[in-house]
Amino acid sequence: MNHSPFGLPPRAGLGLKTGHFREVLGSQPDIGFFEVHAENYMVAGGPFHHYLGLIREQYPLSLHGVGLSIGAEGPLDIRHLQRLAELIERYQPHSFSEHLAWSSHGSVFLNDLLPLAYDNTTLNRVCEHIDQVQTTLKRPMLLENPATYLAFKRSTIDEADFISEVIRRTGCGLLLDVNNVYVSSINHQRDPLAYIDALPLHAVGEIHLAGFAEDTDSLGDLLLIDDHGAPIDNAVWALYVQVLERVGPMATLIERDNHLPAFSVLHAEARQADEILLCAEVRP
Repeated sequence: MNHSPFGLPPRAGLGLKTGHFREVLGSQPDIGFFEVHAENYMVAGGPFHHYLGLIREQYPLSLHGVGLSIGAEGPLDIRHLQRLAELIERYQPHSFSEHLAWSSHGSVFLNDLLPLAYDNTTLNRVCEHIDQVQTTLKRPMLLENPATYLAFKRSTIDEADFISEVIRRTGCGLLLDVNNVYVSSINHQRDPLAYIDALPLHAVGEIHLAGFAEDTDSLGDLLLIDDHGAPIDNAVWALYVQVLERVGPMATLIERDNHLPAFSVLHAEARQADEILLCAEVRP
């Protein structure tokens, strides 16, 4: 079985939720890996660590950050970065990933993943921050493409080109969120496959799949929201198949953070992804 260059097996994984700890340990489901949000475990002890330690003994682990604020104008939070380094040392996850976004300004932390203006100033800052993260963690990270709802007039670099240059300069990998691609493509009226083909697909180390919500913007046009609160849409599944034709079988996370169903429902989506992975062949 081939693993991604970032260590995860080419299987479907699930986000590990606290309400599912005991069920996972009791039933030991056939899951490729589990992923947790790093910020939920930045404490010394307690029940979260107790259960994660037991599950980590049986399954590969992916650590996903939501609070580094890679794109922020200010410097990275050194204390946050150090806690992250300690967590990685403790659990030795197969991969670590973060978002191409910002969520802090000065001492204020915003509970959201906010978009960036794509220009040379932002590019240099993001690269400096990723270099700092990778040096501190002593490992490469994966950078996730964003879901966006607006674009900055000051942007001078195409998003896919921006991501490609960040990866070229820093040597980090790409976490390809297929749902984010679809959501952003609908919102900005662009071709999702053309966007994917413009990315450095050789650097993909993990894929994310999730559900979205539908809304309308101020003009009455369709607006998709990356809310991780619904089953994966058929259009996203179809796009996922086309992605695998380009990158081959790849570790794939099923994300669900809101309106959580029973574990069996999430496991069924993971099995669906595993079936697609088994049939995946890279096109000539």
